[in-house]
Amino acid sequence: MDRRRQILQHQQQRFRRHASNCDAYAFFNLLTAPELLQRVESALPEHRERLFPPTETLSMFLAQAMSADRSCQNAVNDFSIKRSCSGMKPNSTRTGAFCKARQRLPVEMVSTLVRHTGSSISDQAPSSWRWMGRPVRLVDGTTVSMPDTTANQGAYPQSRGQKVGLGFPLCRVVGIVCLSSGAVLDAALGRFRGKGGDEQTLLRSMLDTLKTGDILLGDAYYATYFLLCELQRRGIDGVFEQYGARRRSTDFRLGQSLGSEDHLIELKRPERRPPWMSQTQYEQAPERLTVRELKAGGKTLVTTLQCPQQTPKSALKSLYKGRWHVELDLRNLKATLGLGKLSCKTPGMAVKELWVYLLAHNLIRMLMAQSALLADCLPRELSFKHSLQLWLALRQYGSPEEEDGLSNLLTLIAQRRVGNRPGRIEPRAIKRRPQAYPLLTKPRRSARADVRKSGHAKHVK
Repeated sequence: MDRRRQILQHQQQRFRRHASNCDAYAFFNLLTAPELLQRVESALPEHRERLFPPTETLSMFLAQAMSADRSCQNAVNDFSIKRSCSGMKPNSTRTGAFCKARQRLPVEMVSTLVRHTGSSISDQAPSSWRWMGRPVRLVDGTTVSMPDTTANQGAYPQSRGQKVGLGFPLCRVVGIVCLSSGAVLDAALGRFRGKGGDEQTLLRSMLDTLKTGDILLGDAYYATYFLLCELQRRGIDGVFEQYGARRRSTDFRLGQSLGSEDHLIELKRPERRPPWMSQTQYEQAPERLTVRELKAGGKTLVTTLQCPQQTPKSALKSLYKGRWHVELDLRNLKATLGLGKLSCKTPGMAVKELWVYLLAHNLIRMLMAQSALLADCLPRELSFKHSLQLWLALRQYGSPEEEDGLSNLLTLIAQRRVGNRPGRIEPRAIKRRPQAYPLLTKPRRSARADVRKSGHAKHVK
């Protein structure tokens, strides 16, 4: 216990010492920067002075995304209590006005804030957080489910493997995430099935988010010829796991050898033009492309980083291990925040809710980046859930606007470090058995009619 107390005291002393030598609130200054305020003002709709103006509505919407109880009723109740405690006239606890205010909130305003906060956090990060001095961007996709309404099914249909009335509308999301800070830089949304909803198409729509000198890190789904060509044309390097068909035919005896299971090879342009690509774009793509293939950590990687002296095999192996962070980021978004199951019953509101979750994620990442800067550590060493819990506690018992409260919050965030367990392997299985309810195999309306007629089925043991 004494040893642990000494470690905590040492961390606090280093925190205060480092805070005195840097801009104490470098990341929070981004929220009040003139550029961001101008972006918000330009996206605000015309509005009267109501009980729920756009900025207050967005604040409450964010609180919903971070709260365990995401209902509009809970948000309005919380707002009403705060007004009463401030000596203001109590307002109605009906949710109608707040729901209409959320509908008036422009989705462009929220998505702009996500992109601006993400890029600002990344740009503000010190060079020591980067990989070999270069910013690394993670890319990955996932799906989120929506309430089973006719409107949602029309815009984002469910999987074909599910019967009508038994599935949920699915939206595919592809995000670009900063490796060093964990901030979401951009996201693209599409249908789970149908033209234009695949991960490659969604990524192509976000390539302008990447800048010259960036490194794009992804899994085997992105190791395609035309994406590698486009990245190279833009001055961006890519590091991906080689996709299955190419991986099975890899022969390190061919090409120019760079070392053990490490070589340069020349890829030929596919003879078939992809449906999404115009004939002009196809003809402008180079007929041949030189890439580097190597085997590291049991995986075959393909990359445009061709020089083994500048980027050794061991460095690329370590870099690709960092790709797992995007899986953890998706888990934080879907499980910790609740993005995996949206609540809004119309496509427009569901998309807006999704962007609000991404904005909430970036704001927590901003807290973590600020705390890491003051504690002289990496943001990835801090716990996202721990930071979220502390922020919610501060909102409940203190005031985030007070400097002392904010300083103490950052100190507490830095106290909890994520365990460094390289090579950890866990089975993808759960020990606790769920409650034994039978699966719903018919539309809920039909099931209710059967219950009225015959009563509930016997409990399955």
